[in-house]
Amino acid sequence: MLTDKDLQELLAYRSESKVLSVYLDTDPTEGNVDFHKLYLRSMLKDIDLPDDVEAVTRYIEHEHDWSGRSVAIFSCVADDYFRAFTLAVSIRSRVRVSDRPYVKPLADILDSYGGYGVVLIDKQDARMFYFHLGELREEEEIEGESVRRVKHGGGSQSFGARGGAGGTFYEDEGERNIKEAAELATKFFKANNVRRVLIGGTEDNVAAFRNELPKSWQSLIVGTFPISMHATHNEILEKAMRIGEEVDERKEEQLAELIVTNAAKGKGGVLGLDDTLKAVHEGRVQVLLIRDHFQAPGCRCKSCGYLSAYEMASCPFCGGECEKIPDAVEMAVRKVMQMGGEVEVLHRDHPVGQFDKIGALLRY
Repeated sequence: MLTDKDLQELLAYRSESKVLSVYLDTDPTEGNVDFHKLYLRSMLKDIDLPDDVEAVTRYIEHEHDWSGRSVAIFSCVADDYFRAFTLAVSIRSRVRVSDRPYVKPLADILDSYGGYGVVLIDKQDARMFYFHLGELREEEEIEGESVRRVKHGGGSQSFGARGGAGGTFYEDEGERNIKEAAELATKFFKANNVRRVLIGGTEDNVAAFRNELPKSWQSLIVGTFPISMHATHNEILEKAMRIGEEVDERKEEQLAELIVTNAAKGKGGVLGLDDTLKAVHEGRVQVLLIRDHFQAPGCRCKSCGYLSAYEMASCPFCGGECEKIPDAVEMAVRKVMQMGGEVEVLHRDHPVGQFDKIGALLRY
């Protein structure tokens, strides 16, 4: 299980030696254990880090429990550093060698599968779930008062008047239950750093619950759906992920269009690798958007970390010595995540306005 603490450690780690990063798709629907082991050996056969290759192979052969759908492994035997994370979602198999862990694939799955808050609601009960990276991390259930009609009356007023002898006044406990559920769900969302909210139930109950949420949480609702209050965890997760994927596709295209518009105005957005890297170095990136699989070589200052898409003899900011790097996009992803920005991955290949491969929405 990959935690936020683990991710921050991977982002901060850097070695004077080489770090071997391995992502292996272990989805049982794609092949059995022997098939995945064979594929791993084929990926590692040209890697000239024998100690790290042995460490990764030993882990897969003797320690990995094969419970997830993929695994991420990071090894630097020279530093006695080894980390392995079983993931509940599939991820494309690949291998990278650098002076630090290769985290761009993790940014992708965090974008697609991170921070789902799901609530199932009816007039009496509520079930709340926090799904992260395809796993159920937290769950709470609320049982409200039984929904009933309460008759109030007495005195000598005419029929139909509040408090009259024949008068009736009905109070629906369901409204109170939904309000209390919304208050508790707000605390649940906040405690788990939920990034998107989905609500399941009948149309009326969903609408009532939604209206009781604070505006800030209403803005994070990405979908609603009918579902039984007794649905299984897998049924709920499958429904949430399917809706989330559809919403992400629309969101990514809207983000690309917004970046293009802001860049054309010269305010709030940048396009292209070099301008994006400059914005990253200046700490101005709020959201980094990259096309899936995009990578490009670049240059990095050894002193201040300035990144450029072009070869530099010396750093234009600090005058420090520069070095060529195989993937400047990976370094940009890392820096944005370290500074608390978001990374969005555009998975669909078709053109989106003037957006090409990389751009960013800026803070100011």
